[in-house]
Amino acid sequence: MLGADMEAGTLVEWLKQPGDALKRGDIIAVVETQKGAIEIEVFQAGVLERLVAKPGEKLPVGALMATFAGEGETAIMPAGPPPPPLKPPTLPSPAPTMPRPAPAAGARVRASPAARKRAGELGFDLAGLTGSGPDGAVTLADVEARSGARPPALAAPGAQLAMRQAIGAAMTRSKREIPHYYLSTTVDFHGATAWLEAANRDRPVTDRLLYGVLLLKAVALALKQAPEFNGYWSDGGFRPSVPIHIGVAISLRQGGLIAPAIHDADGKPLDQLMREFRDLVRRARSGGLRSSELSDATITVTSLGEQGVDTVFPVIYPPQVAMIGFGTPAERPWASAGQVVARRLLTASLAADHRVSDGHRGARFLAAIGNLLQAPEQL
Repeated sequence: MLGADMEAGTLVEWLKQPGDALKRGDIIAVVETQKGAIEIEVFQAGVLERLVAKPGEKLPVGALMATFAGEGETAIMPAGPPPPPLKPPTLPSPAPTMPRPAPAAGARVRASPAARKRAGELGFDLAGLTGSGPDGAVTLADVEARSGARPPALAAPGAQLAMRQAIGAAMTRSKREIPHYYLSTTVDFHGATAWLEAANRDRPVTDRLLYGVLLLKAVALALKQAPEFNGYWSDGGFRPSVPIHIGVAISLRQGGLIAPAIHDADGKPLDQLMREFRDLVRRARSGGLRSSELSDATITVTSLGEQGVDTVFPVIYPPQVAMIGFGTPAERPWASAGQVVARRLLTASLAADHRVSDGHRGARFLAAIGNLLQAPEQL
C-alpha cells in the first residue's frame, strides 16, 4: 500500500537482481507515482528470486513485482545463469550521442533516483532538462551540467491535475465512508515559544528547532494516553498500532500534498525528530520517499501556521482513524490569574472516526496534547 490516494505506479528501474541477498530496509526498485518517485523496500531478510514486472510497466497497487524467499527459506532460482538486468527497450536514434529533446508538457520525465535527488536539492524542475541517458532519461550528469540555472519549479499542468484527482478521490472516500466528528481547543503556547527561543539561542541556524517539531512530539506522546486514535480501520474493525508513526502533511512545490511518516516518533529526542523532519520534507519535494514512509503512518498531523490560519478542520486520511490540525500561534488576549494578558495562543483541532472513539475520549486526547505543549521541557 503506497497510500490511500494511489491506485497505480510505473516501474522505473530495478536496483537488485535475482540471487541478491537482501536485508530489511534494502531498496530494490523505484516506482513512479502521481506524487513522484517512490523507493520500494523489503521488510525482511532473504533472497530475491525472480523479477516479474518490467521497467516501464504500469502496475496497480498490490500487483506482483517479484518473488522473494524469506530468511531460512529455499530460494527457487531460474534454471541456468541469472538473466541479464531488465531494461526498457531502447528505440533507435539517428544520433545516439546527442541528448534527446525535453519531454512535452504533461509527459512523465524519466530520471534516475540520483538525478531526482540532486534536482530536488537544487530546486530544479526535471521537465526543463534534456536527458542523455538510456531512452532519453535524465541522469545525474545532466542535472549537474545545469547547476548554474534555476528553471521554474512548477510541474506540468497534467501532473498537477493527476495529483489533484488522486487527492480528491481519497478525500471523497474519506468523507463518504468515515463518520467524522470534530473538536478543537486553545492551547497556551507562550511558555513553549519562550522555551524554544532559549533552546535555539546558542545553536547554529541549521540546527535550530522549529515549533512544528514540538507539535509532532506532543501528539506522539499523547497517543500513549489515547491509543484508540493510533491505528487503522480495516476489514470492518479498528486495528490499533503499537508503533507510533506520525504522518506529516507536506505541501509540494508542484502543487498538492503528501503525508509521509516519521517512524517511532514518540521515542525520538527533539533534535533527532528535527533532523528527520527536515530530511523528510526535502525528499518529499525531490521525489525520494520510501514506500514504508507512505504506508506506515498511524495518524497524520497538519499545520497551516505559516499560512496565518487560526483553525484547521482536517479530513481523515484513510485507513487512519484520526488527524490533528494546528493553526498559527498568535498573540491574543488571555485570562490568567484573574487578569487579561497578551499570550501566544495556538488552536489544536481533532478530526476522528466515530466508529472508533467518541467526543469524550477525543477531548481527553486534545487535553493531553495541550498539557504536553505547556511543558516543553518534558518533550
